Amino acid sequence: MASSEANIVHGASMWKSYLYQLQLQAPQSKRIISECSTDNKPDHYGRECHGMISREEADRLLAKFGDGSYLVRESQRSPGSYTLSLRFGGVTKNFKLFYDGKHYVGDKRFDTIHDLVSDGLITMHMESKAADYIAVMVSEPIYEHHSKYTTLDGRKRKQSVKKEVKIYDEFNKANITVKDAPTKPEHIEEIEEIVPSSYEKPHKFKVHNFVGPNWCEYCGNFMWGLIAQGVKCSDCALSTHKQCSKLVPHDCQPDKRLIKRVYSIDLTTLVKAHNTTRPIVVDKCIKEIESRGLSAEGLYRVSGFSDDIEMVRQSFDKDGENARIGPSDYDDINTITGALKLYFRQLPIPVISYEVYLDFITAVQNQTTEEKLELMHKAVHKLQELKPAHYQTLKYMVNHLHRVTEHRSKNLMGSENLGVVFGPTLLRSPEVESLESLTNMKFQQHVVELLIANNNVLLDL
Repeated sequence: MASSEANIVHGASMWKSYLYQLQLQAPQSKRIISECSTDNKPDHYGRECHGMISREEADRLLAKFGDGSYLVRESQRSPGSYTLSLRFGGVTKNFKLFYDGKHYVGDKRFDTIHDLVSDGLITMHMESKAADYIAVMVSEPIYEHHSKYTTLDGRKRKQSVKKEVKIYDEFNKANITVKDAPTKPEHIEEIEEIVPSSYEKPHKFKVHNFVGPNWCEYCGNFMWGLIAQGVKCSDCALSTHKQCSKLVPHDCQPDKRLIKRVYSIDLTTLVKAHNTTRPIVVDKCIKEIESRGLSAEGLYRVSGFSDDIEMVRQSFDKDGENARIGPSDYDDINTITGALKLYFRQLPIPVISYEVYLDFITAVQNQTTEEKLELMHKAVHKLQELKPAHYQTLKYMVNHLHRVTEHRSKNLMGSENLGVVFGPTLLRSPEVESLESLTNMKFQQHVVELLIANNNVLLDL
């Protein structure tokens, strides 16, 4: 059975097919060909162009052929402008035509006038016959029950683990040692690996041209029209009506097959696609740096060769977690540190995201260290609530940088030096080219410096 036929059967048996049946009843488009040659007509119009005829003449011609008939005419009031005259519901409707390589009267672009008319007839038919149905069709969504993208199971797993750990902690605090007391859940750090499934992430919907009949995965109704029938998430392929997309929860579960790269990809998108707590670049690079580079003088300050760094980037983009970055591949540890810094610089949203940028900057502008730390702690907590994947990454990175400072007698990199390196890398102003972003550079450096020096206080939430 062809895929489109299978889709129809699936829609007929499981989803709502009323709108599909209604589309089949829409008037068919009928081009009214001009019997006279038309001088000076644009090349992108064919024999449906009747030249400079009046509204009345167009109405007379279309009335003869009935609903679905159409022609193009040049405006008598504005020569050089063209109008689509279309018969629907026993009435001639007139639309100003535009062309920019595609034909259009509204938002949708079409290769031919015939396709434009066919799509318009379907839309007008739907609006005239099913306006009330369309207005209320989202009131009984099938999304929670049928969509493979729901995160309900993920939330349940997370809650179960939290409950298990909480019970253990309560027994431990009470110093209870009875035989029935729960044992400590093994590998609590590994249990956190289920967190990515519960990270909230909005869908990245884009207008999409579906081939063959398709049904909305939110409301279950048919997506009518010839082109641009709805929207599709470029990260997880969820398909919905445009109006339904506004109601879909922020539960996008990116498909790794659709995420073609590692660098320059939104951080939350990447970790959800790979089902990791942090970006694979961060984990692999830090592991490599700590295994052989903590004593390297000028660690993170000295730059590696740009060509080698680019090769590491390409390796991660191509091979993901299987990227080879060991000493036999790149003996200069500065290549690995450079690749890690490049990853952070190319993030669309920095690790310390734009929503909390001013919270961090404002915190370090206070006079006393105690006030700074109190406000920094609140800012970190806000980041954890808004962007949990960013928080996990920041925590892991800052703890690593703290371990770097423990070798500062050899690598000469204390928290102040690392603040200079990572200030503009881990956080940056939303207004990149503003004067304020330049004046805030010293505060960015101070934020990272305080995070490194007080990691056990600020990041142990």
